[in-house]
Amino acid sequence: MSKLVDAVASRRSYSRVTEAAPTHEQLLPLIAAAGRVADHSSLHPWRVIELRGNARSRLGAAFAKDAHASGSDAEKIAAKPLRAPLLLAIVSVRTKSEKVPGWEQDAVASGVAHILSLLLHDAGWGVIWRTGHQTRAKAVHKMHGLKKNERLLGWLYVGGIPDGSKESHRKTVDPERYLTTLA
Repeated sequence: MSKLVDAVASRRSYSRVTEAAPTHEQLLPLIAAAGRVADHSSLHPWRVIELRGNARSRLGAAFAKDAHASGSDAEKIAAKPLRAPLLLAIVSVRTKSEKVPGWEQDAVASGVAHILSLLLHDAGWGVIWRTGHQTRAKAVHKMHGLKKNERLLGWLYVGGIPDGSKESHRKTVDPERYLTTLA
């Protein structure tokens, strides 16, 4: 197999990471490469928002506000974005187009997120893509400064891979089950 197939096949999600994280400068070439995803009409209907430090705490406060949480529940919900030192919010930016429907633009943004997660994994970082109802919450949208034509698809939580990490590998899929041939 090729190096690329091996790298993709070894990808896994890391729910626990260390406080190490790629720098802004280290992210730039990875985002540039992820931007090469198939993109009908070259609309580039996506952007990535980098959240570090206090931005993660502000996101946690938006999570708690959305959940109308108080006391220990609010603290627990607000701590979720602190699980990794770097969060990359994946945003679909829908552009009016006669040729490219909104769902296809969302698919492009999703493709960028997935390729970026593969590139981060290949660079030695632990990554997990987190989604959930918070992606649709008004407080969370406001915190990210999203415009009316933007949709939050989730966050890549990024950090160092802990020594001796025993994150589980996914089982390899049976390709015959998912690949059909039309005669």
